[in-house]
Amino acid sequence: MAVGLPKTLTILNSGHSMPLLGMGTAACPVEPQDLVESAILSAIELGYTHFDTASLYQTEPTLGRAIRQALHRGLIASRDNLFITTKLWCGHADRNLVVPALRESLQALGLDYVDLYLIHFPAKVEKLEKSFGLRSEDLVPLDMKGTWQGMEECVRLGLAKSIGVSNFTCKKLSQILSFATIPPAVNQVEMHPLWQQSKLRDFCADKGIHVSAYSPLGGKNAPWGSNAVFDCEEIKQVAQAKGKTLAQICLRWAYEQGVSFLPKSYNKERLKENMEIFDWELSKDELKKMSALPQSRIFRGENLVSADGLFKSVEDLWDGEV
Repeated sequence: MAVGLPKTLTILNSGHSMPLLGMGTAACPVEPQDLVESAILSAIELGYTHFDTASLYQTEPTLGRAIRQALHRGLIASRDNLFITTKLWCGHADRNLVVPALRESLQALGLDYVDLYLIHFPAKVEKLEKSFGLRSEDLVPLDMKGTWQGMEECVRLGLAKSIGVSNFTCKKLSQILSFATIPPAVNQVEMHPLWQQSKLRDFCADKGIHVSAYSPLGGKNAPWGSNAVFDCEEIKQVAQAKGKTLAQICLRWAYEQGVSFLPKSYNKERLKENMEIFDWELSKDELKKMSALPQSRIFRGENLVSADGLFKSVEDLWDGEV
Protein backbone atom coordinates (compact mmCIF):
# COMPACT_ATOMS: atom_id res chain seq x y z
CA MET A 1 0.00 0.00 0.00
CA ALA A 2 1.71 3.18 -1.14
CA VAL A 3 1.43 6.10 1.24
CA GLY A 4 -0.20 9.05 -0.46
CA LEU A 5 -3.32 10.89 0.53
CA PRO A 6 -4.54 8.63 3.36
CA LYS A 7 -7.88 6.91 3.05
CA THR A 8 -9.68 7.54 6.31
CA LEU A 9 -13.22 6.52 5.29
CA THR A 10 -14.84 3.38 3.96
CA ILE A 11 -18.13 3.13 2.08
CA LEU A 12 -20.50 0.58 3.61
CA ASN A 13 -22.86 -1.61 1.59
CA SER A 14 -25.64 0.72 2.77
CA GLY A 15 -24.03 3.49 0.72
CA HIS A 16 -23.01 5.50 3.80
CA SER A 17 -19.42 6.38 4.63
CA MET A 18 -17.78 5.34 7.90
CA PRO A 19 -14.55 6.76 9.40
CA LEU A 20 -11.95 4.01 9.82
CA LEU A 21 -10.68 5.32 13.16
CA GLY A 22 -13.18 5.49 15.98
CA MET A 23 -13.11 6.02 19.72
CA GLY A 24 -14.41 3.20 21.90
CA THR A 25 -16.25 4.03 25.13
CA ALA A 26 -16.62 0.65 26.87
CA ALA A 27 -15.21 0.36 30.38
CA CYS A 28 -15.95 -1.98 33.29
CA PRO A 29 -16.34 -0.69 35.89
CA VAL A 30 -17.98 2.32 34.29
CA GLU A 31 -15.71 5.38 34.35
CA PRO A 32 -16.82 8.71 35.93
CA GLN A 33 -19.09 10.62 33.53
CA ASP A 34 -17.02 13.81 33.71
CA LEU A 35 -13.89 11.90 32.67
CA VAL A 36 -15.64 10.28 29.71
CA GLU A 37 -17.29 13.51 28.55
CA SER A 38 -13.99 15.39 28.77
CA ALA A 39 -12.19 12.66 26.81
CA ILE A 40 -14.84 12.66 24.05
CA LEU A 41 -14.57 16.44 23.76
CA SER A 42 -10.77 16.14 23.56
CA ALA A 43 -11.20 13.56 20.80
CA ILE A 44 -13.53 15.85 18.86
CA GLU A 45 -11.03 18.70 19.26
CA LEU A 46 -8.35 16.43 17.81
CA GLY A 47 -10.52 15.56 14.83
CA TYR A 48 -12.24 12.29 15.80
CA THR A 49 -15.68 11.94 14.23
CA HIS A 50 -16.52 8.26 14.90
CA PHE A 51 -17.70 7.23 18.39
CA ASP A 52 -18.73 3.75 19.47
CA THR A 53 -21.09 3.17 22.38
CA ALA A 54 -23.74 0.65 23.43
CA SER A 55 -26.75 0.43 25.68
CA LEU A 56 -24.66 -1.92 27.84
CA TYR A 57 -21.79 0.56 28.27
CA GLN A 58 -23.91 3.23 30.01
CA THR A 59 -22.02 5.89 28.04
CA GLU A 60 -24.85 6.93 25.69
CA PRO A 61 -25.99 9.88 27.87
CA THR A 62 -22.40 11.03 28.36
CA LEU A 63 -21.66 10.84 24.64
CA GLY A 64 -24.85 12.78 23.97
CA ARG A 65 -23.82 15.55 26.40
CA ALA A 66 -20.37 15.73 24.79
CA ILE A 67 -21.94 16.09 21.34
CA ARG A 68 -24.19 18.91 22.52
CA GLN A 69 -21.22 20.61 24.17
CA ALA A 70 -19.16 20.24 20.98
CA LEU A 71 -21.95 21.83 18.96
CA HIS A 72 -22.32 24.64 21.49
CA ARG A 73 -18.56 25.33 21.41
CA GLY A 74 -18.42 25.21 17.61
CA LEU A 75 -16.10 22.19 17.53
CA ILE A 76 -18.40 20.63 14.91
CA ALA A 77 -20.79 22.36 12.53
CA SER A 78 -23.61 19.83 12.92
CA ARG A 79 -24.44 16.40 14.25
CA ASP A 80 -24.13 15.13 10.67
CA ASN A 81 -20.35 15.61 10.95
CA LEU A 82 -20.21 12.65 13.35
CA PHE A 83 -20.60 8.89 12.94
CA ILE A 84 -22.29 7.37 15.99
CA THR A 85 -22.58 3.63 16.61
CA THR A 86 -24.62 2.03 19.36
CA LYS A 87 -25.72 -1.53 20.07
CA LEU A 88 -28.78 -3.53 21.01
CA TRP A 89 -28.69 -5.02 24.51
CA CYS A 90 -29.18 -8.80 24.49
CA GLY A 91 -32.26 -8.48 26.69
CA HIS A 92 -33.96 -6.52 23.90
CA ALA A 93 -33.07 -8.99 21.14
CA ASP A 94 -36.69 -9.58 20.18
CA ARG A 95 -38.72 -8.59 17.10
CA ASN A 96 -40.98 -6.31 19.13
CA LEU A 97 -38.30 -4.81 21.37
CA VAL A 98 -35.66 -3.69 18.87
CA VAL A 99 -37.27 -0.43 17.74
CA PRO A 100 -38.25 0.64 21.30
CA ALA A 101 -34.70 -0.19 22.44
CA LEU A 102 -33.19 2.04 19.76
CA ARG A 103 -35.63 4.82 20.57
CA GLU A 104 -34.46 4.54 24.20
CA SER A 105 -30.83 4.78 23.09
CA LEU A 106 -31.62 7.78 20.89
CA GLN A 107 -33.31 9.50 23.82
CA ALA A 108 -30.21 8.84 25.96
CA LEU A 109 -27.98 10.19 23.20
CA GLY A 110 -30.23 13.14 22.44
CA LEU A 111 -30.15 12.24 18.73
CA ASP A 112 -32.72 11.64 16.00
CA TYR A 113 -30.75 8.78 14.45
CA VAL A 114 -27.58 6.72 14.77
CA ASP A 115 -25.26 6.03 11.88
CA LEU A 116 -24.87 2.37 12.80
CA TYR A 117 -26.92 0.05 15.02
CA LEU A 118 -25.54 -3.38 15.88
CA ILE A 119 -26.86 -6.57 17.45
CA HIS A 120 -24.35 -6.72 20.29
CA PHE A 121 -24.11 -10.50 20.67
CA PRO A 122 -25.63 -13.56 18.96
CA ALA A 123 -27.76 -14.63 21.94
CA LYS A 124 -30.67 -13.34 23.97
CA VAL A 125 -30.90 -12.95 27.72
CA GLU A 126 -34.15 -13.11 29.66
CA LYS A 127 -33.27 -10.32 32.09
CA LEU A 128 -33.54 -6.72 30.93
CA GLU A 129 -31.00 -5.50 33.50
CA LYS A 130 -27.79 -4.67 31.65
CA SER A 131 -24.61 -6.31 32.90
CA PHE A 132 -21.14 -7.20 31.65
CA GLY A 133 -21.23 -10.23 33.96
CA LEU A 134 -23.41 -12.56 31.90
CA ARG A 135 -23.24 -16.29 32.60
CA SER A 136 -24.19 -19.35 30.63
CA GLU A 137 -27.50 -19.75 32.47
CA ASP A 138 -28.56 -16.23 31.40
CA LEU A 139 -28.49 -17.06 27.68
CA VAL A 140 -31.39 -18.32 25.60
CA PRO A 141 -31.55 -18.84 21.81
CA LEU A 142 -31.71 -15.72 19.68
CA ASP A 143 -34.64 -15.36 17.31
CA MET A 144 -32.24 -14.21 14.63
CA LYS A 145 -34.83 -13.67 11.91
CA GLY A 146 -37.27 -11.76 14.10
CA THR A 147 -34.52 -9.66 15.68
CA TRP A 148 -33.06 -8.81 12.27
CA GLN A 149 -36.52 -7.81 11.02
CA GLY A 150 -36.61 -5.38 13.94
CA MET A 151 -33.20 -4.03 12.92
CA GLU A 152 -34.42 -3.55 9.34
CA GLU A 153 -37.44 -1.66 10.66
CA CYS A 154 -35.03 0.77 12.37
CA VAL A 155 -33.62 1.63 8.93
CA ARG A 156 -37.06 2.02 7.36
CA LEU A 157 -38.11 4.37 10.16
CA GLY A 158 -34.97 6.50 9.70
CA LEU A 159 -33.68 5.70 13.18
CA ALA A 160 -30.49 4.05 11.88
CA LYS A 161 -28.65 4.71 8.63
CA SER A 162 -26.91 1.33 8.66
CA ILE A 163 -27.32 -1.87 10.65
CA GLY A 164 -25.02 -4.73 11.49
CA VAL A 165 -23.86 -7.21 14.09
CA SER A 166 -21.09 -7.80 16.61
CA ASN A 167 -19.37 -11.02 17.66
CA PHE A 168 -20.90 -12.97 14.77
CA THR A 169 -19.09 -15.89 13.13
CA CYS A 170 -19.19 -16.90 9.47
CA LYS A 171 -21.92 -19.44 10.26
CA LYS A 172 -24.11 -16.94 12.09
CA LEU A 173 -23.62 -14.32 9.38
CA SER A 174 -24.69 -16.91 6.80
CA GLN A 175 -27.91 -17.41 8.75
CA ILE A 176 -28.74 -13.70 8.64
CA LEU A 177 -27.83 -13.41 4.97
CA SER A 178 -30.23 -16.26 4.16
CA PHE A 179 -33.26 -14.11 5.02
CA ALA A 180 -32.10 -10.49 5.27
CA THR A 181 -33.69 -7.94 2.95
CA ILE A 182 -31.13 -5.40 4.22
CA PRO A 183 -27.77 -7.18 4.66
CA PRO A 184 -25.53 -6.41 7.63
CA ALA A 185 -23.22 -3.51 6.79
CA VAL A 186 -20.72 -4.23 9.57
CA ASN A 187 -19.53 -7.08 11.78
CA GLN A 188 -17.70 -5.65 14.80
CA VAL A 189 -15.41 -8.28 16.30
CA GLU A 190 -12.30 -8.75 18.41
CA MET A 191 -9.34 -8.23 16.12
CA HIS A 192 -5.67 -7.43 16.73
CA PRO A 193 -2.30 -8.88 15.66
CA LEU A 194 -2.74 -11.86 18.01
CA TRP A 195 -6.25 -12.62 16.69
CA GLN A 196 -6.28 -11.59 13.05
CA GLN A 197 -9.64 -13.08 12.03
CA SER A 198 -8.35 -14.10 8.58
CA LYS A 199 -11.16 -16.56 7.83
CA LEU A 200 -13.89 -14.19 8.99
CA ARG A 201 -12.40 -11.25 7.08
CA ASP A 202 -12.26 -13.28 3.88
CA PHE A 203 -15.89 -14.33 4.35
CA CYS A 204 -17.03 -10.76 5.04
CA ALA A 205 -15.09 -9.38 2.08
CA ASP A 206 -16.83 -11.92 -0.17
CA LYS A 207 -20.24 -10.88 1.19
CA GLY A 208 -19.63 -7.12 1.16
CA ILE A 209 -19.68 -6.82 4.95
CA HIS A 210 -17.21 -4.41 6.54
CA VAL A 211 -15.19 -5.71 9.50
CA SER A 212 -14.66 -3.36 12.42
CA ALA A 213 -12.09 -4.22 15.10
CA TYR A 214 -12.91 -3.78 18.76
CA SER A 215 -10.07 -4.12 21.26
CA PRO A 216 -7.48 -3.59 18.49
CA LEU A 217 -4.87 -3.45 21.27
CA GLY A 218 -6.04 -6.64 22.98
CA GLY A 219 -8.51 -5.23 25.50
CA LYS A 220 -5.77 -4.54 28.03
CA ASN A 221 -8.06 -3.01 30.68
CA ALA A 222 -11.24 -4.93 29.83
CA PRO A 223 -12.54 -7.55 32.30
CA TRP A 224 -11.85 -10.27 29.71
CA GLY A 225 -8.78 -8.64 28.16
CA SER A 226 -5.07 -9.25 28.67
CA ASN A 227 -1.65 -7.68 28.26
CA ALA A 228 -0.72 -10.24 25.60
CA VAL A 229 -0.54 -7.72 22.75
CA PHE A 230 1.52 -5.23 24.76
CA ASP A 231 3.81 -8.03 25.95
CA CYS A 232 4.43 -9.39 22.45
CA GLU A 233 8.17 -9.17 21.75
CA GLU A 234 7.75 -9.28 17.97
CA ILE A 235 5.44 -6.26 17.97
CA LYS A 236 7.78 -4.47 20.36
CA GLN A 237 10.65 -5.05 17.93
CA VAL A 238 8.68 -3.59 15.03
CA ALA A 239 7.70 -0.57 17.14
CA GLN A 240 11.29 0.04 18.22
CA ALA A 241 12.64 -0.26 14.68
CA LYS A 242 9.91 2.05 13.39
CA GLY A 243 10.20 4.65 16.15
CA LYS A 244 6.50 4.25 16.87
CA THR A 245 4.48 3.18 19.89
CA LEU A 246 3.29 -0.41 20.08
CA ALA A 247 -0.29 0.85 19.88
CA GLN A 248 0.50 2.74 16.67
CA ILE A 249 1.97 -0.42 15.13
CA CYS A 250 -1.19 -2.38 15.97
CA LEU A 251 -3.51 0.31 14.63
CA ARG A 252 -1.47 0.79 11.45
CA TRP A 253 -1.52 -2.98 10.97
CA ALA A 254 -5.33 -2.97 11.31
CA TYR A 255 -5.55 -0.07 8.84
CA GLU A 256 -3.49 -1.99 6.30
CA GLN A 257 -5.90 -4.93 6.64
CA GLY A 258 -8.73 -2.68 5.43
CA VAL A 259 -10.76 -2.74 8.64
CA SER A 260 -11.95 0.06 10.89
CA PHE A 261 -10.67 0.07 14.47
CA LEU A 262 -11.96 1.36 17.78
CA PRO A 263 -9.23 1.87 20.38
CA LYS A 264 -10.51 3.12 23.73
CA SER A 265 -8.47 5.74 25.56
CA TYR A 266 -9.46 8.67 27.73
CA ASN A 267 -5.92 10.10 27.63
CA LYS A 268 -5.61 13.05 25.22
CA GLU A 269 -1.99 12.31 24.30
CA ARG A 270 -2.79 8.68 23.46
CA LEU A 271 -5.87 9.78 21.51
CA LYS A 272 -3.54 11.99 19.48
CA GLU A 273 -0.98 9.20 18.99
CA ASN A 274 -3.75 6.87 17.80
CA MET A 275 -4.51 9.34 14.99
CA GLU A 276 -0.88 9.53 13.83
CA ILE A 277 -0.89 6.32 11.79
CA PHE A 278 -1.97 7.43 8.34
CA ASP A 279 1.21 8.94 6.85
CA TRP A 280 3.60 5.96 7.10
CA GLU A 281 3.39 2.24 6.38
CA LEU A 282 4.66 -1.13 7.55
CA SER A 283 7.23 -2.79 5.31
CA LYS A 284 6.62 -6.15 3.65
CA ASP A 285 8.98 -7.79 6.14
CA GLU A 286 7.19 -6.17 9.08
CA LEU A 287 3.82 -7.30 7.76
CA LYS A 288 5.24 -10.79 7.26
CA LYS A 289 6.46 -10.83 10.87
CA MET A 290 3.02 -9.74 12.07
CA SER A 291 1.21 -12.34 9.98
CA ALA A 292 3.36 -15.10 11.52
CA LEU A 293 2.35 -14.30 15.11
CA PRO A 294 0.69 -17.15 17.07
CA GLN A 295 -3.07 -16.72 17.05
CA SER A 296 -5.38 -16.91 20.06
CA ARG A 297 -8.74 -15.31 20.77
CA ILE A 298 -8.54 -13.28 23.99
CA PHE A 299 -12.30 -12.94 24.59
CA ARG A 300 -13.12 -16.64 24.65
CA GLY A 301 -16.34 -16.41 26.66
CA GLU A 302 -15.77 -19.32 29.03
CA ASN A 303 -18.36 -17.78 31.36
CA LEU A 304 -20.96 -18.14 28.59
CA VAL A 305 -20.59 -21.90 28.06
CA SER A 306 -21.67 -24.95 30.06
CA ALA A 307 -22.66 -28.53 29.39
CA ASP A 308 -26.36 -27.77 29.81
CA GLY A 309 -26.30 -24.20 28.46
CA LEU A 310 -27.07 -22.65 25.08
CA PHE A 311 -23.40 -22.98 24.10
CA LYS A 312 -21.80 -26.25 25.18
CA SER A 313 -18.19 -25.19 24.67
CA VAL A 314 -16.04 -22.30 23.52
CA GLU A 315 -15.82 -24.02 20.12
CA ASP A 316 -19.63 -24.16 20.01
CA LEU A 317 -19.96 -20.47 20.94
CA TRP A 318 -17.62 -19.38 18.14
CA ASP A 319 -18.59 -22.12 15.65
CA GLY A 320 -15.05 -23.47 15.66
CA GLU A 321 -13.48 -20.05 14.98
CA VAL A 322 -11.14 -20.19 17.96
